[in-house]
Amino acid sequence: MSGRVLITGASGFVGYHLIEAALQQGLEVFAAVRSSSKIDHLKNLPIQFTTLDFSSIPLLKAELQEKQYDYIIHAAGTIKASNFAEYVKVNADYTRNLALAAGEANIPLKKFVFISSLAAWGPSRTGLPVNEKDEATPLTSYGKSKLVAESYLAALTELPLITLRPTAVYGPREKDIFIMINSINKGFEPYIGRIPQTLSFIYVKDLAAVTVQALTSPVNNRSYFVADGHGYDRYALAAIVKKILNKNTFRIHLPLTVVKAIALFQEGIGAISGNSPILNREKLSELTATDWSCNIDQLKNDIGFSPRYTLENGMAETLQWYKENKWL
Repeated sequence: MSGRVLITGASGFVGYHLIEAALQQGLEVFAAVRSSSKIDHLKNLPIQFTTLDFSSIPLLKAELQEKQYDYIIHAAGTIKASNFAEYVKVNADYTRNLALAAGEANIPLKKFVFISSLAAWGPSRTGLPVNEKDEATPLTSYGKSKLVAESYLAALTELPLITLRPTAVYGPREKDIFIMINSINKGFEPYIGRIPQTLSFIYVKDLAAVTVQALTSPVNNRSYFVADGHGYDRYALAAIVKKILNKNTFRIHLPLTVVKAIALFQEGIGAISGNSPILNREKLSELTATDWSCNIDQLKNDIGFSPRYTLENGMAETLQWYKENKWL
């Protein structure tokens, strides 16, 4: 593969792996990072850096026109904001601005891949894995803002667009699922309530590979869910981690009423401080949804996606990285 690709959100967890996958395919990579971003982990990679002003379509247009990108992977966004308007500004308005600039600029753009989220569609309400024909029912402001972004992009019919909606992403450098992994490593295995749950996961290297693969797909104006194709019960991740690390744990099920009270308290603190709480009632509804499985048949058929990793071998590689880098 040849050409020049712009990767936004390049300093983040997913962004790093997108860069690696693009380089492996021979692409010339431009990494869009904020001036405040930590980029030490990127400095040894054969890439070029750029800084974008997502609030200005004219400045974005000038940047795109100057660099003449063949491909854009838009992975930038926020998972934490103080209110819904802030989520929409960063995740939806800035996405639309970049897409509009790409449409106005005189560039040889072959594909615009937008990294959305399964959260934009919400959990299954049918007892079957979520598919592209199901109605979107996002539970959180984050998910709703991603859905707004999707609607903005869908209206730009001339944009050579593919939207990817990954489920829970794990892998080297990931920090949120790592909280649970670290807890298990210390012998503590907490859960909220006792309701059965079906979860889905995608190893970051599989996500990065299919994203780069989508750049040369003849398909346009389609959206796809991204997972490893399996549904896991709520204890599967811990069971795999315990097996690999050879750990025993103390399992505890926190009563839902107690966790709701904690979420409400954190919301109150967040309202006073102006900071986004780690746990709120929206996030709790997401954490306790009974079915986060999704169907990837369309992605397999259209893009040729073939996941290399299950949760077990992906987690083995992830845990090895955490140990080698002193996270565990």
